[in-house]
Order: sequence, then C-alpha cells, then structure tokens
Amino acid sequence: MIPPGGTAGAPAAAASVGAHGAIARGLALAVLALAGVFVLLTFDQHGISNDEEVQHVYGRLLLDFYASSFADRQAFEYKNLYLYGGFFDLLAAAFERAGVAEGPALWDLRHLISAVFGLLGLAGTWLLARRLAGEWAGLAALVLLSITGSWSGAMFTHTKDIPFATTMLWALYFSVRVLDTLPAPPWRVLAGLGVALGCAFGLRIGAVFAVFYLGVGVLAATALQPGGRVRFLLRGVLALLPAAAIALALGALFWPWAAMEPGNVLTAMRAFSHFSFELDTVLAGRVMNVGEVPGHYLAAYLLVRLPELFLAGLALALLLGVRAVPALAGEQALRAALPWLPVVLAALFPLVYTLLAAPPLYNGLRHFSFVLPPLAVLAGMGLVRAWHGLSVRPPLLRRAVLGACALAVLGQLGQLARLHPYEYLAYNRLAGGVQGAVGRWEQDYWASSLREAVHALNALVAREGGAGRHYSVAVCAEPLQAQVWLAPGLRATRDWWGADFYLSPTHMGCDEAMRGRVVAQVERAGLVLAVVKDRRALVGEERRPR
Repeated sequence: MIPPGGTAGAPAAAASVGAHGAIARGLALAVLALAGVFVLLTFDQHGISNDEEVQHVYGRLLLDFYASSFADRQAFEYKNLYLYGGFFDLLAAAFERAGVAEGPALWDLRHLISAVFGLLGLAGTWLLARRLAGEWAGLAALVLLSITGSWSGAMFTHTKDIPFATTMLWALYFSVRVLDTLPAPPWRVLAGLGVALGCAFGLRIGAVFAVFYLGVGVLAATALQPGGRVRFLLRGVLALLPAAAIALALGALFWPWAAMEPGNVLTAMRAFSHFSFELDTVLAGRVMNVGEVPGHYLAAYLLVRLPELFLAGLALALLLGVRAVPALAGEQALRAALPWLPVVLAALFPLVYTLLAAPPLYNGLRHFSFVLPPLAVLAGMGLVRAWHGLSVRPPLLRRAVLGACALAVLGQLGQLARLHPYEYLAYNRLAGGVQGAVGRWEQDYWASSLREAVHALNALVAREGGAGRHYSVAVCAEPLQAQVWLAPGLRATRDWWGADFYLSPTHMGCDEAMRGRVVAQVERAGLVLAVVKDRRALVGEERRPR
C-alpha cells in the first residue's frame, strides 16, 4: 500500500503494484482456461454415481408436472426426492427432452453440466478472494481449490453437491458486495444475489445458511453505524426485498413442493436434521452407521482431504485472524473487517454446527462441499499475507518459500494425474496419501470406477468370442451404473445367486461379497478400485452371496 501523502516515487510504486496485479490476473485467467479445457477433454470419462438415476427421474417428473399444467404430481410422491430442489435435474431433463442427448451420452451430458457448475465455482472463488484481498490472493484461492480433488475431481459426478456449493459461493460473493454498498445496493448486485439464492434453494434447503450469513452481516453493518441505526436497518431490509422476491420466485420454480404449503420448508429442514438410514461410513479406520458419526467427522475429513498447502494457508489465516483481534477494538478496523464476516461465517459455521450437533454424515466431505470455496478464500489470503510478510526477509528465503509452494502444487497435480479420472479419491500425507487411506477413510463411494470395470468385462467377453451369448452381471451398486455401458448380450441383474459375473468397487469391502475368479481390475496409484469376477464355474453353495 502507498501511504497517504507519499513521495514523488509513489506513482512508480503504484505502477509496479498494478503491473504485478495484471500478472496475477492473467495467470488466474490462464488457470480458468486450463480448467475449462480439462472439462471438455474429460467430461465423458466418468461413471454414473449411485444417486444419479433417481435424481434424473425426479427431473423428468418435475418436467411432467409443468408440462401437465401442474396436474401430474408424481414428482412429489417419488421416494423422498421432493425434499430436494430440482434445479440441476430439471436442467438436465430439459436438455434430454430437447433431444440434446440420449442413452449413454445422457449421463455424460449430466457430468458436463455439473462440471460447468464446478468451473463457475472456481471463477466465483477467484472473484471473491481478489475483491477482499487483491489479485494475488484471488490467484492463490483459485489454485488451491483447483488442486483439491474433493472439488476438481468431484465436480463431474457430484451433481447435487457441486452445483449447490457453487450457488452458495455466488450468494456469498453478492452478500459481500451488498455489505459494501448498504443501505442502497445497486440493482445488479441485488439481482445477482436473488438469482444465486433462488438457485441454491432450488437445490437444497441448506441454502438457509446463506441467508443467515447475510443477515448477520446486515446486523453487524447496522451496529457499526454512528447513528440512525433503525433507519439504516429498515432501508437496508427494504432494499433487499427485490433480491428476496427473485429468490422466492426461482426457489418456487425449481422446488415447487416447498411452495405448495408454508410448512413444507420446515418439514424438509426437520427431515434433514434427523436424516439417517442403514448405511455405514468410515472414520480413521472405524466403521459406523451414519447416524452414529461423532461431531468431529467433518473436521477430520477436512484435515485429511485438503492438500497440505491448503492446510498451511488456513493455519496462516487463523494466525493472522488471532493477531488481528486486538485491532478490532477500533471502529475503523471493524468497518474494514465487515466484508470478511460472511466469508468467515461460511467457512466456520458449518464446522461448528457439525461439532456441536453431530448430524448424520457419510461420504466424507460430500455434503459439505460448499465450505471448500470460502475456506480456499481464507487460505489464499493467508498465503499471500504471509508472503508479503517475507518482504523484509533475505531474497534467498523468499525464493525458497516460493519454490516450496510451487513444488507442493506440482506434487498435488501429480497425485491427481495418477488418480484420473478418480481425482476425488485424493488424500494428503496426514492420511498417508491415497494408499494410507485404504480401509481408514472413504474411497470410491460413488462407484465411479464401475464404468471402466464394465469396459474390461466387455473386452473379456469379446476376446472369448462371446457374440450371441447372454450373461447376467451382478453389480455392487445400482444396476443402471453398469447396464448403460454393458455390451449387447450382457445384462445387469439383481439375482446375485445366479449371476455369471460380478462387478464391484472395493469400497467398504463390497468386492468380498461374492465369490469368483478375479479376471480384471481397475487400478490407480497402486490401488485396486474395482474388480470383475467370473462366477461361471461356481456351483451350489459356492454361488451364495456372502
């Protein structure tokens, strides 16, 4: 920063800062462009996730609801999907009905749409961080989120979680802009906030978190007013009404069940706060029912899932935050910190909530993917502020630190490359890497590796000259996850006893549920992710599922 009343050298210093900022901005745009190319080249390499079939059916039923002029209400009787908004599934079903894709290509289309949401999340993270902490912090936050497998690897197949995380991130971005402009935010900011909130509610009731963050921010801004606080608050609330109207309209469009009765939203909130069923998860080697997970489940998975450089940035941000607390006694410092309040809440409140409430959780970070972008913003800020603090240190030390950061990024990219297209399985050294995580932490819970296993089975049958033969295939997942890719003559079956072949991910020992000779494996980074078992030679009790 240039001090007020600076010397004649100030313009040159300002030009230098501007030039450096332009470099950071150019690098960030390059990272986003590379991420876009990555999506275009790889979106058709991912398997169907466990929930995608029912989600897509829900989207089709919602389309039927609107096409029938609200007469066909099967969508609100289909399993428990009515408890969710249908924004993403409506979008995917609309593309299908328009003839954009069908058959196996339909699922690739869903993954492409989901990945586009992931790209929008990367872009929003960059914009938020650069707005709060400058161009280099924006670049750092973008890179950190990009190298996090729980985002860049998940954004293709986590079709509920990544779109929701992205809409929550954009709601956060516009909330920060609202706080900068109260009590009269520009209409573009209000429109952006309304769209982001409406889309978030059109995906999951968890969007109430975003409303909470904004509400706390507005109250804090009101408290910082030297006078006329009631008038300021009323003006601010009235100014936000157009955003609320847009959010309500979009939320009702994408989640019509919630709009049918006032109590439906509360019903959904109660359902998810007590959500539990017969499913196991694993935490540090301990297998447990999802309703029995301890409060530190989310915190533990963040510690082993986030890249080491990401964790370092968070530690530095925490240190900076603690050191800044005494300065917050001044009104000016509080005003400067106000835009950070929603971001800090977005990063920490879900963590505190899970620690205290211990809600049912499973699949690691999946349900809380929306905390990753604000955490990346904080971590990016922490790294850049620490780097600035090294300005008085010897140049050799600065170069060493920069080199270490570059090596950390390259090392993480190497791990992701070795796992491709299963980047969401990445773990850091605290978990012992991907190999140390086996049996101790969640693995391929979406059974994404089944697509590759099916292709291996197809090749095996083709080598045998199996044209015209018919075989049944048992799958430790939803049958559709295999059937879409199976060659003619092969069909997925729920009759495990009579199945000729068995396909299974190795997650939670599912591959041990059936006997058979292992004839193919899906492997990455020295790990077996899925197996193909030949059961045709088994007789009698040998065919019994374990």
